[in-house]
Amino acid sequence: MKCRLSEKKKNTTALEMANTNFSALQFVLLGFSDFPHMRIYLFFMFFIMYLITLIGNVIILTCIVYEKALHSPMYFFLSNLSLVDICFTSSTIPTLLSTLISENRSLSFTSCISQMFSFISFGNLENNILAIMAYDRYVAICSPLRYTSNMKNSLCILLVAISWIAACSHSLLHTLMLTTLRYVGLKKVYHFFCEISQVLSVADSDASLNFSLIVTEGAVSVGIPFVCIILSYGFILVALYHLHSTNGSQKAFSTCSSHLTTVCLFYGTIISVYFRPSGGSVGVGERAATIGYTLLTPMLNPIIYGLRNEAMKKAMGKAFQ
Repeated sequence: MKCRLSEKKKNTTALEMANTNFSALQFVLLGFSDFPHMRIYLFFMFFIMYLITLIGNVIILTCIVYEKALHSPMYFFLSNLSLVDICFTSSTIPTLLSTLISENRSLSFTSCISQMFSFISFGNLENNILAIMAYDRYVAICSPLRYTSNMKNSLCILLVAISWIAACSHSLLHTLMLTTLRYVGLKKVYHFFCEISQVLSVADSDASLNFSLIVTEGAVSVGIPFVCIILSYGFILVALYHLHSTNGSQKAFSTCSSHLTTVCLFYGTIISVYFRPSGGSVGVGERAATIGYTLLTPMLNPIIYGLRNEAMKKAMGKAFQ
């Protein structure tokens, strides 16, 4: 009798999910709606930041492509980081700008899923690229004589390709799992984009499996690159400690300073957002921190690498001439 009831309950749940009309489902992004008088100022501020992000990263890409002196593994990874920054920022900021100047803040289920897939993919990809760049710096400093033979073009392309495949697979898993949930009526999302935990929290069916997947698989996909970065810089510090030349240590560490600054900005803002007690709506501080890693970090990356890298400054000078 219990088995029949259990089977009947499962069939009913499956039928309810199948009957969910995803085409009619709408998500309302509340974003910064609690600051109605500041919307126009926020729009211009975020628009200028977004424009700087696009222009800066396009300049970085152009310099690396056309300047032969920058055709090395380090700048190949940097060009990928710039490309990812453009895509990562563009997955959320146009929606934010639209909600600030328009009264229509709703997104269809298809648009929400597409945005979520892009955001998770490029966010995870940036994480992977930063880990690869840390490994590149480790090889350059700890094994300088074997750097050219170790970091071959084929290996660089393979590392980036694996990063893309891993990031897209990670994102696809979470977005497909989201489609198994049931949603009824108009849903309010307390964010300026379809952030996965906020979208899961408004589901009309049990999302505990989805949250568990974020904690387990998500932690692994983000944690492994982060551990690689920590280990790479750990070995770099050990190598610099054994260098007898102070000038040599400073020169070696200066090649890592730009990357280390980017890592601190990216992970610092992410930790401030996600390593917090779970709650319902997202506060102003958390939304500001989200702007930090979705817009501020991609905007500052070209400035960091452009101003603190002599080869890049020379390439930019040629480009402007």
